[in-house]
Amino acid sequence: MDYVALLIQIIVGTIIVAPMLWLAGRALVGKQKAKFTDAIWIVVLGIVLGAVIGVFIGGLIASIIMFVVWLFLIKHFFDCGWIMALAIAIIAVIIFMVIVVVLSLIGIGLLFLI
Repeated sequence: MDYVALLIQIIVGTIIVAPMLWLAGRALVGKQKAKFTDAIWIVVLGIVLGAVIGVFIGGLIASIIMFVVWLFLIKHFFDCGWIMALAIAIIAVIIFMVIVVVLSLIGIGLLFLI
């Protein structure tokens, strides 16, 4: 296992994914249950467990296991049910996609100004 790559993945994942999870969690379960530190723990544990599972299991089986692990982490840290954890994950992906589109439009707009 490449520990430097894992550390970089944890740092980048925390910076990018944790805020999306936190925003989605606050929107769906409230600010009392969805704390930013919990979102950070979800990301860190999800990445580390993903690396460990990826070493021992590969392919589609590993992807399915990791999907369940991420849902379990969201369920556990945000104190919600499985359906709500799935909804939080979906909303976090949608928030991420909207931010990426907005940032790309801003970047494209800046290119036309130059």
